[in-house]
Amino acid sequence: VQLVESGGGSVQTGGSLTLSCVASENIVSTMAWFRQLPGKQRTLVAAIGSDGVPSYAGSVQGRFTISRDSAGYTLYLQMNNLKPQDNAMYYCAAEYRRLPWSQMRLEFEYNYWGQGIQVTVSS
Repeated sequence: VQLVESGGGSVQTGGSLTLSCVASENIVSTMAWFRQLPGKQRTLVAAIGSDGVPSYAGSVQGRFTISRDSAGYTLYLQMNNLKPQDNAMYYCAAEYRRLPWSQMRLEFEYNYWGQGIQVTVSS
């Protein structure tokens, strides 16, 4: 499965961006967005299962919305009220297994990754 992200860029504090991730095959069950700061480990931003139920990191709850299209090929991340601490490289991740929440936030549980896309928020 190949994942291709798009939609990143630069925005001012309080602005909005929408990230998209297109999967080459619809065999995945769990999809997620992770982000990574330089020199840091990737951390979960949001995840969603094939049932459409989302889960969010506390730092983005109420500001970000994860969704996927009905065909299951495209994953979205709507990011509102962006803050400088949201500056990071964002990665799309996918896994054919249906992961419980306790495993959704674990980077090593995902077999498929996009190349990453930069989000820059200026103050």
